[in-house]
Amino acid sequence: QQPVIFLGADVTHPPAGDGKKPSIAAVVGSMDAHPSRYCATVRVQRPRQEIIQDLASMVRELLIQFYKSTRFKPTRIIFYRDGVSEGQFRQVLYYELLAIREACISLEKDYQPGITYIVVQKRHHTRLFCADRTERVGRSGNIPAGTTVDTDITHPYEFDFYL
Repeated sequence: QQPVIFLGADVTHPPAGDGKKPSIAAVVGSMDAHPSRYCATVRVQRPRQEIIQDLASMVRELLIQFYKSTRFKPTRIIFYRDGVSEGQFRQVLYYELLAIREACISLEKDYQPGITYIVVQKRHHTRLFCADRTERVGRSGNIPAGTTVDTDITHPYEFDFYL
């Protein structure tokens, strides 16, 4: 089994109209094969900046911690990124993917694990229902946990899905 690290990242911003307080960027990473243990790194950055400015050093720290914990270098990085609007996708992806690659190369010149970069969006107005009433969960009629929808209502050319 190949060692994989799961990373999750987000930036929180000050309230609207409060342009003097900084934004806070955080990245967490799995530290074992299960994954059930995590380590976090946090940075203060310019207000309202969605791109994680110090991502390369943050990922580097987490890769070092992963190695100390497992004695393996990850062969794959699964990076979950929250808080990116559709209008920011390309800009954030371009900068942050380069930063992740830079973190790897800073540890070892030829270290190039596979990277999967996933933008997570939770605040959407899509509600899913079961066609078969017997599969509905609870009084709300929700779909069963773990259901994945990746056709018909998804984006026509981006890899898009609902969980």
